[in-house]
Amino acid sequence: MGLIPNNLQAVKARIEAAARAAGRDPGAVRLLAVSKTHAPALVREAAAAGQRAFGENYVQEALDKMAALADLALEWHLVGPLQSNKTRVVAERFHWVHTVDREKVARRLSEQRPAGMAPLNVLVQVNASGEASKSGVAPAQVAALAAAIAGMKTLRLRGLMSIPEPGAAQSRFREIGELFQGLRGEFSWDTLSLGMSDDMEAAIAAGSTMVRVGTAIFGARREVRDAA
Repeated sequence: MGLIPNNLQAVKARIEAAARAAGRDPGAVRLLAVSKTHAPALVREAAAAGQRAFGENYVQEALDKMAALADLALEWHLVGPLQSNKTRVVAERFHWVHTVDREKVARRLSEQRPAGMAPLNVLVQVNASGEASKSGVAPAQVAALAAAIAGMKTLRLRGLMSIPEPGAAQSRFREIGELFQGLRGEFSWDTLSLGMSDDMEAAIAAGSTMVRVGTAIFGARREVRDAA
């Protein structure tokens, strides 16, 4: 077994152990392999080992990979910030967007989702710490944005995503988990995207249903700049 399949197996074992420790069904936690900055060949290797969902930060890099891997039935998630001038191609090509933080962007995605395609799955990104360097809405603004998105027929509101500030993951995960559960009845959402390679256990303990794991699968990232 090669490095990527071994790493996937190790990550899945961590997810299972964390879920069982939290009294949860391991099958309720989905693995998103974050392939940003990594070559299509590595994505192909992960796909051969059974991984189907991949996360990308940069739109152009993702489009290049989609072209290189067009023979595979993969599910593509945008996990990086979305610029308004790229909503059309994202609406046309991606299956999920994790980083919706403005009604304007959501509306553009909705209007630009091609007729005949399944609704685009979207998550509201929450900036629990109020960090200026991070995208996302404040927790107090989540319900209003979610209500606006819920009325857009070509989008399917699936839940929340957040990236906590370093050193405060555990408490932020709890906050976002409570917010997610508190609004779950109103919006019937099912996805809480929390946790990465270093903190997935704490995220799963807080109720995460999707962990975004890159380094633990593919190794260290290289620098990539997205085209304007």
